[in-house]
Amino acid sequence: MIKTIIIDDERLARNELKKLLTDFPEIEVIAEAANANEGIEKIDSLDPDLIFLDIQMPGKTGFDMLSELDKAPDVIFTTAYDEYALKAFEVNALDYLLKPVEPKRLADAIQKLHLEDDRELLHENEASANKSILAEHDQVFVKDGERCWFVRLSDIRLFESVGNYAKVYFGPNKPLILKSLNALEERLDEKTFFRANRKHIVNLRMIEKIEPYFNGGLLLELKGGEKIEVSRRQTVKFKEMMSL
Repeated sequence: MIKTIIIDDERLARNELKKLLTDFPEIEVIAEAANANEGIEKIDSLDPDLIFLDIQMPGKTGFDMLSELDKAPDVIFTTAYDEYALKAFEVNALDYLLKPVEPKRLADAIQKLHLEDDRELLHENEASANKSILAEHDQVFVKDGERCWFVRLSDIRLFESVGNYAKVYFGPNKPLILKSLNALEERLDEKTFFRANRKHIVNLRMIEKIEPYFNGGLLLELKGGEKIEVSRRQTVKFKEMMSL
């Protein structure tokens, strides 16, 4: 069963979607929420596989809500505002449904969900036993101003400390998030992400080249071309981990 939460401030819209979802026995609606704060509470306590999310809600938008989650479930946006379509796809959501939701479009969206699930099965055995640690195939939601992205941790090559913020490097993007490097380090799997120095955490799988550097340190070149110095203290740990 695919555990699902519907988050929408309109009760009629929630009821209509629930009725449409009865045609999909694999989808189990485990909760509803009428606003973003309620949505965050339900997601944190129930850990759904999927959410149907309205974008325009009183108080916080659906995008604001996603940016407050540590880990994002699969998301299908539902909204009456088609100008948001482009933005929804920019964040790489599973799908985007215009209200009133058409049964055929809903069926297409759920088909995409099954394709996503098939890919996830390949990773299930790698999932961390500790729920608080994010596995590399988990996806996170990154919001910087008006722009938003869903990003798999495995696609992030570097976190860089910038005051109280961290700059996140993936593809050509470098958005800032309001999280300290220490807070990030606690949540990241140390088998994949390594604290190279006071200012940088690198994805070990994104290292292209390793060179000796000043004072017994190392210089790492990442796939994006960034060059990151490993402090002398961390070089000892790095060599142990990589058996250099």
